[in-house]
Amino acid sequence: MTSGDIRVLLVLDIILSAIYATIVVWGLELVDMAAFTLENVAIGTVIIATLTYILILRQ
Repeated sequence: MTSGDIRVLLVLDIILSAIYATIVVWGLELVDMAAFTLENVAIGTVIIATLTYILILRQ
């Protein structure tokens, strides 16, 4: 179980998810699988942040 203020955890979740999504989309662009666009990074961020919330923070 996580302890602490949920708002801080959610902000950290979004920031770290955005960083990770940026790295993933950049890597996919290097191998010509996806374009490095703000839209792709935003979609990746939402997916990663949602999965993190469901799997870890919601407990």
